[in-house]
Order: sequence, then C-alpha cells, then structure tokens
Amino acid sequence: MNGIYGWLAEASREQKRTLLAASLGWMLDSMDVMLYALVLGPVQREMHLSAAVSGAMMSATLVSAAAGGLAFGWFADRAGRVRALTASVLIYSVATALCGLTHSAVQLMACRVLLGLGMGGEWASGAALVAETWPERHRGKALALVQSSWAVGFALGAALVALILPRFGWRAVFFAGIVPALIALWVQHTLHEPEEWRRERAPRLRIGQLFRGRLGRSTLVCATMNAATLFAWWGLFTWVPRFLSMPRAQGGRGLGIVMTSEWTIVMQVGTFLGYVSFGYIADRWSRKYTYIGYLVVAAAMVPLFAFVRSASALLLIGPLVGFFGTGYFSGFAVIASELFPTALRASAMGFVYNIGRLLSAVAPWAIGSVSERAGLASALCVTSAAFLLAALIAGALRPGEPRPAPLTAPG
Repeated sequence: MNGIYGWLAEASREQKRTLLAASLGWMLDSMDVMLYALVLGPVQREMHLSAAVSGAMMSATLVSAAAGGLAFGWFADRAGRVRALTASVLIYSVATALCGLTHSAVQLMACRVLLGLGMGGEWASGAALVAETWPERHRGKALALVQSSWAVGFALGAALVALILPRFGWRAVFFAGIVPALIALWVQHTLHEPEEWRRERAPRLRIGQLFRGRLGRSTLVCATMNAATLFAWWGLFTWVPRFLSMPRAQGGRGLGIVMTSEWTIVMQVGTFLGYVSFGYIADRWSRKYTYIGYLVVAAAMVPLFAFVRSASALLLIGPLVGFFGTGYFSGFAVIASELFPTALRASAMGFVYNIGRLLSAVAPWAIGSVSERAGLASALCVTSAAFLLAALIAGALRPGEPRPAPLTAPG
C-alpha cells in the first residue's frame, strides 16, 4: 500500500490542496454532465424536443465551452490559475441551477451556453495548477487522480438523479448544481498561485507563439487528437444513459431511469480505475504509447457494448468501456501540460482542449441524428472510428515527447 500511495504521503500540504481543489472542480463539472444526460428523457417529453434537438443542446454547450476555455486559459496565464479556477466553477455552478428554472428550449439553451463558458475554463486552469505544483516524477499520477474525479462526479450525478428525480422531478435535479459554488469560495481562500507561475509568467504574452515552430506542431497534434477523442466521448456517453434506459422495442436495453443510474455508477468504477491506472503506467513507461493503447482497446469495446444482448454481459463490458473509453483523458492532461512552457501553458491547454471541444460539438447531434435512421446501437459504433483516428494522430508525437518546452518571455 505504501508503494502505491507513498507519493501522496510525501506531498506537501499545498500540493495536496491543489490536487483536492482541481479534483473537486472536475468532479462537479462531470456531475453536471451526468445530470443533463440522465434527465434528457423527461426534458424531451416536457419541452417536446426531438433527439436531434436534444443533442444540439449539448453541442451548443460544447461550443460555448470552447470559447470559455480559450478565454479562461488566457486569463489563467495573466491573472493566475487559482483566480481562473474559482471564476469558472462559480459560473458553471450557478448556470446549472438556472437550468432548473427554464420553461422553454430557448431558455434551457441559454443556460447551457452560460454553463459551457464556465465548464470550458475549469479544466485548463485546474490541470495547469496541478502540473506546476507537482514534480515530474509524480505528475502523471497526480493528473490522473484529478482526472479520475470525473468518474466520481459521474457516479455522484447518477446517484443524485436516482434520489431526486422520482420524488421531486427533473428541475430539482439541476438545483443540486449550486453546490460547486461553495467549493469555489473555499478554493479562493485556501490556495496560492504556483511558484513556477509566479517566477516564469510573461508580462506580455504572444499567443501567436503557439502556432509557430515546435510549439505550433504540438498545438496541431494535441488539438486534432483531442477533437477526435472528444467526438468519441461526447458521442458515446451523452447517449449511453438514454441507450440503457430506452425500451428494447425502440432499440435500447429497457433498464429504466433508476436502474440506468445504478448501472452507470457501476460503469464509473471501471472509469475511475482506468483514470488512475493510466497515471501509474505512464509514469513508469510511456505517456504516448499508453495513451494510444487505451484508445485502440476502446474502439474495440464499443461495438461489443452496443450489440450484446445479455444483461450480465452488458454489466461486465460496461466498466471496461469506462476503463478504456475514458481513462485515456489522464494521458491528455499530462501530455499537454508537458508539451507547453509555463508562460503559455494554460493558454495552450485551454486552446488545444477546447478547440477539440469545438470540433467535437457536432458529436451529440450527429449520433442523435444517425440513431433516428439506423438505431442508437449502430449510431454509438460511429465513435469507434473516432477513437481509432485519435490513436493515429497521437502516433505523430515524436519520440521523446511529451517533454517540457522552454520559452523565453518576449521582452
């Protein structure tokens, strides 16, 4: 046990606090995604939304998240990681609660767009904060632990829906989203900006440096491979709850909302283990090839999950889909953080992650549209191609990458 967790025991109090803050922010971000996915059925019925329009609602959130990620990445490099993390969490928590007050598709869309702005900023600022606080030998494990909180948030969201939806309806589910605002206040009063950021931040940033030379190549590779993985993830996991709960006669698995929530929690056990395992493997072996391996196995698992008929087999395959189909995100966090220099790290991470979000925003709508013609099981299999494309793009990382990229601040 000491060999597994010894790296945490030797960490400083500040390192543990940054790890906790970033993890909580990412966990509650995930919780919101799960809330929307699991109440999609009741929302569709009350607001008379088609599958394509419901998918487009999530797509609009992702477009907004891309804009938020770019803006907050720049803000984090200029004003600090802690300030950016606090502001982003406040925005998406308030916007989540406002979703419960909407009465039309337009109102709900507006709230989801506002929510996306905050959601987009949280990842880059939190990941940069951890990357700059933890030493390289433990960075993969630390960022993997942050990423694993997504699985905890997903399971938490499923549990909240199972408890709240049958008793109080879907609006009350969204009201639970105000909780992250309390986390934001705690973050603001207990954390300090990383010493590395205070020492190396540039007084005048030239974002154009991200698009020239070796940094430009890193930006292109990271942005495109993340677009492919996010297309696969949003296309798959936006619709998995609906696929599980939908009646068999309509192409689903007929589990109902409550049992779907329970099965989703089981899937998140696999997801959590996938996130954490990635950090240990990557710190001991290779970030690049661990990342590619996860993607290839994910591509193979999705069709099995989509077409298996046995409930027991579905329960077995689900955690494996979560393990490989989500665990690779731990790799993206550490790869991106090590490819870019401190002075531009948050801007770069915000750009490559959220341009990927922008390009992948079509995924929920696309899978919803394909499902109306070919059935949801077949539509989910489209994501396998995206997983394989991401693996091919990741192969373009040169030998020895990722590695920290030094940058002299412009005078």
